Amino acid sequence: MENATLPVNDVLFILIGAVMVLAMHAGFAFLEVGTVRKKNQVNALVKILADLSVSTLAYFFIGYGVAYGTSFLADAQTLSANAGYELVKFFFLMTFAAAIPAIISGGIAERARFNPQLAASFAIVGFIYPFFEGIAWNGNFGVQEWLEATTGAKFHDFAGSVVVHAVGGWIALAAVILLGARKGRYTKDGIVSAHPPSNIPFLALGSWILIVGWFGFNVMSAQRIEAITGLVALNSLMAMVGGTLAALIVGRNDPGFAYNGPLAGLVAICAGSDIVHPIGALAIGSVAGAMFVYLFIFTQNKLKIDDVLGVWPLHGICGAFGGIAAGIFGMTALGGLGGVSLSAQLMGTAMGITIAFVGGYIVYGLIKALIGIRLTEEEEYDGADMTIHRITATPERETRW
Repeated sequence: MENATLPVNDVLFILIGAVMVLAMHAGFAFLEVGTVRKKNQVNALVKILADLSVSTLAYFFIGYGVAYGTSFLADAQTLSANAGYELVKFFFLMTFAAAIPAIISGGIAERARFNPQLAASFAIVGFIYPFFEGIAWNGNFGVQEWLEATTGAKFHDFAGSVVVHAVGGWIALAAVILLGARKGRYTKDGIVSAHPPSNIPFLALGSWILIVGWFGFNVMSAQRIEAITGLVALNSLMAMVGGTLAALIVGRNDPGFAYNGPLAGLVAICAGSDIVHPIGALAIGSVAGAMFVYLFIFTQNKLKIDDVLGVWPLHGICGAFGGIAAGIFGMTALGGLGGVSLSAQLMGTAMGITIAFVGGYIVYGLIKALIGIRLTEEEEYDGADMTIHRITATPERETRW
């Protein structure tokens, strides 16, 4: 009898995870709302919801098939076999895929056109992201077998430090470079114009929503209830705490850094959360939190890359670091469970970065050449809210009936 009910338990298990990760998109939205200027807050909210919807269609009709060779073009009776486990598995993995445009959204905020961004989201979730997802998580093209034969272990990314976060961050970098900086951000004489967060409480709310949802993101990546382990939960907690404290110290109590620090730690621990020791997770999170602060400042002030939410340092760099760190702290000599190879982690991470940056540059480059990806200078000055949505977040003039 227990075996007969196992699929139902698995369905509920992964469904709860899917809902928790779905809720994280509210976190992405409010993190962006709290960071951008007031004239772009409505756009942040609408963009995240629209991207999620477009991503669902792209992943349902194209992306999931690219990654796993599965098609939903069958009758409902066939689709609902095993209590519909494959359907909720799609739901769960779709929320991961939809995180890619949500990550990119924060980097290109305040000057990107709306419809071209939706077109880019469809292409990325339909083709670019699932191409690497299938390599890493489904063994497509024999890459994992080759890595195992060459290095002694497959590329290990339990919950997506590289597959989701690094990929999203490096696609965002390509988009930000092609889009260019916001008007007035950098002056001709080299001065950087500060654009402080517009609403710290909203930024903090977004971070908290992401933190809570992340435990579904990581723990439910087991995908089967029999594979669940408390090690993933504790490692996620320790990495989050390490990232918070490191960013708080290095960022000198800046609330923007303090609330992005836990996210940096959680990004970095995704890959090895099932194999590293909790003290190793604390170290990974701490390094990631400090790394984010330094790289955010370096990216904005030295490289003059106007990545509004710092998604390349946060997701791109900390995600890549997490993939590599799994190959170090996952070793038994450092208290890990073993079964990993630093060489495999380096090669798998490099592959993910390359596919993401090249793919993102092609997608956004083509859209830029064909229809354009940026608001006009006047539209940017007025703000995306009034330009695209014809309303501000807090209209001051009430209508008179």
